[in-house]
Amino acid sequence: MVLNETEVRQKLANYPNWVTSGQSINTTYKFKDFIQAVEFVNRLVEPAERAGHHPDIEISYNKVTIHLTTHDAGGITQKDFDLAEEIQRIIKGF
Repeated sequence: MVLNETEVRQKLANYPNWVTSGQSINTTYKFKDFIQAVEFVNRLVEPAERAGHHPDIEISYNKVTIHLTTHDAGGITQKDFDLAEEIQRIIKGF
């Protein structure tokens, strides 16, 4: 079920590095170099597969931008925030 704007705003309060853009929540992380950025992306594979929910990812040298939306629902759902939570756990390891 797609979350309404108020629900999205309330949930984003727990994700300080995330913002909304259209029908997605997004964040960008900066790493030491390209190798570290790719290593971070590689660590996203298993939790995304396990959740059956795959982020749109952009890598630009040492920056990784993640866009989460639930395509089949047509917007932002709890699945996006669940994966954002997992991503926040992963980033703490860097």
